[in-house]
Amino acid sequence: MDFQPTQDQRDLRAGVRALLEGRYGREALRASVDAAADAGAAVDRGLWRELGGAGFFALRLPESEGGVGLGLPEAVLVFEEAGRALVPGPLVATHLAAGVVPGAAAGTAVVTAFDLGGDLVAYLGEADAVLGWDALPGGVPVRAADPLTPLYRVVRPGGGAGPAYGPARNAAAYVSQGALLTAALQVGSALRTVELAVRYAGEREQFGQPIGAFQAVKHLCAQMLVRAEVARTAVYAAAVTGDPGESAGAKLLADEAAVRNARDCLQVHGGMGFTWEADVHLHLKRAWVRAEQWRTAAEGEELLAAELLESAG
Repeated sequence: MDFQPTQDQRDLRAGVRALLEGRYGREALRASVDAAADAGAAVDRGLWRELGGAGFFALRLPESEGGVGLGLPEAVLVFEEAGRALVPGPLVATHLAAGVVPGAAAGTAVVTAFDLGGDLVAYLGEADAVLGWDALPGGVPVRAADPLTPLYRVVRPGGGAGPAYGPARNAAAYVSQGALLTAALQVGSALRTVELAVRYAGEREQFGQPIGAFQAVKHLCAQMLVRAEVARTAVYAAAVTGDPGESAGAKLLADEAAVRNARDCLQVHGGMGFTWEADVHLHLKRAWVRAEQWRTAAEGEELLAAELLESAG
């Protein structure tokens, strides 16, 4: 059995990377940070519609319903690229809402979800809908670690509002798929911080040579790459099987890879990494937020433990 991406899948990934590099490169990323600080808006509606037009949100909808007709393996490739570019916005929730919330598939609607647990909702102030709810609840902005992930504390509306992830019978599937797609975003970020660390290690000189020539820096970068590739393998495998336990395990590995790689990338950059001008702090902050979305480490560990107990019994 061949587990390598097909040529069509490689072309899909390349196409998404080209789209994002052209439409949401570093300058656009930094402009988004400035816009969020000035106006509190993190979602670029124009980019959102372009993603919708490219099939990002309708990727897994059947062609008979106006979708692309692909599956989870293709979706994780696309989300990996979005994570690499640090595209802000409720990408996972809007993708899951395609075919459920009008406008989600085309990118004309921004859909968020109760994916952080409790009463915190990201992007509520810019959302047109909350997945599984028939009305937008009210919310109060709260301080967020990531400048491009605004958070709101919600007073949930009474009467008539649906459950947090859609119909009750599909709640587990929504959470499992949301966790896997979030893991793909984390993998993209983890791989990008490897690139940033290696590039800086080749440019920055100490004692007359690039710091990448020093054994300690080499080991740090190698460990980053191993973490990211192990997580990527787990995400790809879970996308093929669709197994909830494998999705939970992939999320655990991807969260660790994204957070630890961003920290190690900061270490490689030294004092420069802690400045506002460096991008690595944005990867770290986003990784912290994503680690709490759809399925936390504690929830993933509980699910895996329950599966082990069941198999042992």
